[in-house]
Amino acid sequence: MKNQLNSILESFKDDIKNIKDLKEVEELRIKFLGKKGLMTDVMKGMGKLSQEERPEMGKLVNDVRNAIEEGIEKVKDSAKEAMMEIKLQTETIDVTMPASEIEIGHKHPLNLVLDEIKDIFLGMGYKIAEGPEVETVYNNFDALNAPKDHPSRSMSDTFYIIDDMILRTQTSPVQVRTMQAQQPPIKVIAPGRCFRNDELDATHSPMFHQIEGLVVDKDITMADLKGTLDTFAKRIFGSQTKTKFRPHYFPFTEPSAEVDVSCFKCGGEGCRFCKGSGWIEILGCGMVHPNVLRECGINPEEYSGFAFGMGLDRITMLKYEIDDIRHFFENDMRFIKQF
Repeated sequence: MKNQLNSILESFKDDIKNIKDLKEVEELRIKFLGKKGLMTDVMKGMGKLSQEERPEMGKLVNDVRNAIEEGIEKVKDSAKEAMMEIKLQTETIDVTMPASEIEIGHKHPLNLVLDEIKDIFLGMGYKIAEGPEVETVYNNFDALNAPKDHPSRSMSDTFYIIDDMILRTQTSPVQVRTMQAQQPPIKVIAPGRCFRNDELDATHSPMFHQIEGLVVDKDITMADLKGTLDTFAKRIFGSQTKTKFRPHYFPFTEPSAEVDVSCFKCGGEGCRFCKGSGWIEILGCGMVHPNVLRECGINPEEYSGFAFGMGLDRITMLKYEIDDIRHFFENDMRFIKQF
C-alpha cells in the first residue's frame, strides 16, 4: 500500500504539470479524489490492514491526500489567473458606445398630491399621526359621538371583521387615539387608507384615501379653522382660490361645515367642471364636539379644537382633472407616466 500511495503521488505530480484550464483541474480532482478516484480505492483497502499497520498507513494516506488537495488548489488559482489574463487581452470595452437606456420610475399621482399636502401642513407646524386600518367599533363610531342607529354602522356601509372590529371607514379614529394618548396642545394630520362597502364606479371605491386634521388647544375658534383651510386651498389650488363654508352635520363636530373652493377651471364663472355653479366641494370640517373631547379625556370647558377631513383621491382628481377614480388602482403605466 505504501508503494501504491507513492505511485499515486508521483502520478499526480506528473499530471498536474500539463493542466491548462479549470476543466482539466476538475478532471484531475475527480481522477484522484472523486468517489471512484485512486485515493478512494486505496482507502477502501485500509480495512485489510492489521492493527499495527493502520496508524502508520493512515498517516501516510492523509499526507498524500493533503498534498494532492493543496496541489489542486494551487493549480486552480493559477488556471483562474491565466484565464483572466487571456480575457483581459482578448476582450475590450468601448467606453464611447451609448449605454442602454435606464427607465427611472416616478411617484404615483396620489403620492405626489399627498406629499404636497404634507408639506403644506408640516409648514404650519402640524405633525403626522398614524393608526391601524383594522379598528374597533368604539374608536370608529362610539368615541366620535356617532349614534347607535347611524346608517354608517350597518353592514351595507361598513366591512365588519367581527362584531366589534372593522376596517376603518375614516381616518378619524387616529384623532381619537391621539387625544387619548396625549394632552393638548395637539396639532396633527392623519393620512391613510379607508374602506367602505361602496360599489366601484367612476367616483366611488371600496378602498380610498383620507387625510384628517385635528387641532386642540386653549381658545381655538372657528376663525382658526377657516384661516387654516383657506391657506390650504390657496396653496394646493392656487393663490386666486376662494373658499366658502356651508353649514352641515357631522356627529363629531359642532358646528359643522362643508368647504367649497372657487372653480379653478373657470375662475368661479361657471363651467362644465363645476356644473355651472362656480364652486367645487373639497372637504368637511367643524369644531370638535364637546362629547368627543370628554370621551377622550380632555376637558371641553378648558380646551376646544377643530377637525377636518378630505378625500385624497378627490383632491387629486380635481387637481389633475381626472374623471375616473379607477385609474388610480389599475396600475396602467400609460396613465401613471402622465404625472
